[in-house]
Amino acid sequence: MYIVSMFFIICGTFFLFAGTIGLLRLPDFYTRMHATGKCDTLGSILILFGMTFYLGPSLESIKIILIMVFVFLTSPTATHSIGKAAFDNKLPLWTKEKKNDLAT
Repeated sequence: MYIVSMFFIICGTFFLFAGTIGLLRLPDFYTRMHATGKCDTLGSILILFGMTFYLGPSLESIKIILIMVFVFLTSPTATHSIGKAAFDNKLPLWTKEKKNDLAT
């Protein structure tokens, strides 16, 4: 069980790290928010899942599963709300693309 839990924790850490790289490298608010929102949710859930495997069947595992459900429901909702608020307040989109693949 120790190896399985370490696998999930390392995968979760990788996704959190990838979200951080996306936050630092992407050009505007909306793309940064997308990268961090997706990676933050998946990374947190994988780390909590690994902790559940590490602890085994116990009361603490049930509490961690409830935290996972809470993160799964609230993180995407919060990301959507923040993005909608930014769009409603007319936060500008990134328009400095050098090549337009959709242009005919």
